[in-house]
Amino acid sequence: MRDRPNGQHMERMIQLPHRYARPRLNFISPFVKYTMFFFNFIFWLVGGALIGIGLYALVDQWQSGAGVRVEDLSDILFNVGLIIAIIGAIIFFVSFAGCIGALRENTALLKLYSVALLIFFLLELLVAVLCFVFPNKMEGIIASYLTDNVIKKYREDPDLQNLIDFIQIEFRCCGLSTRSYEDWSKNEYFNCTGPELNPSVERCGVPYSCCKNATDMSSGLINIMCGYGVQREMQIGTRDPISTTKSAASLHNDPKDKVWTQGCIEALKSWINRNLYIVAGSALGIALMQLFVMYLAKSLEGQIEMQQST
Repeated sequence: MRDRPNGQHMERMIQLPHRYARPRLNFISPFVKYTMFFFNFIFWLVGGALIGIGLYALVDQWQSGAGVRVEDLSDILFNVGLIIAIIGAIIFFVSFAGCIGALRENTALLKLYSVALLIFFLLELLVAVLCFVFPNKMEGIIASYLTDNVIKKYREDPDLQNLIDFIQIEFRCCGLSTRSYEDWSKNEYFNCTGPELNPSVERCGVPYSCCKNATDMSSGLINIMCGYGVQREMQIGTRDPISTTKSAASLHNDPKDKVWTQGCIEALKSWINRNLYIVAGSALGIALMQLFVMYLAKSLEGQIEMQQST
């Protein structure tokens, strides 16, 4: 008679089928997973850098004595340091959700990431459609809102002041709307009210960045007083056009020879028209990149759910 198999042989016989069990299928593409991870990791670093820059600007603004005033929406939108920090925080947390969601295969974070990107894309699309369908109306609204807020806050925020000066110098413009240099009459330092209401030495003037020749070519120094009294000179010339023509001296002193007379919104439109293909290509590239990343996120989400269901 054959011996019965002992316990050790029986355990080996039971374990034998498991050695030949079919391996579990992997539905998650490494390409999709790690492309998502590295792409969002880069933006996560960018978001962190923007937060640092924004906080540094806010601390510098606070230490300079200007303070950080947040009384209404315009105080947030036109505080350069604060808006950079907010944009950086949004990029930081959204890319963090995409980065960790892809790495840890977390569908909840990937869904949050996809919804955030979809909201951004729809907002961008809405703005583009409104600007295309109602160009004149949108330009009027933007010009009015910016003039009433940016011009008035010029001296309140050093970062905003530097940004406006940079734009006016680079685009060779003055003011924002079609009124050009006259927009600066809305600023309490530059308006043309009487000396008893506006004792500022900049009364009836414009910032130096409006000047055509603010920098002395020989010394390289900037004449910050080059825009003083420009609005008053314009008013005199308008009331008495004979006094501002004919003679070479009067032509030399013509305020239009001193400052740019085109508004910055119009100058920006002209720049876009000159570089239309570059601007359109960049906008299309950004839109396609957003759609591609959303596609990757939804594909990875579907692969993870399929993997979990097996």
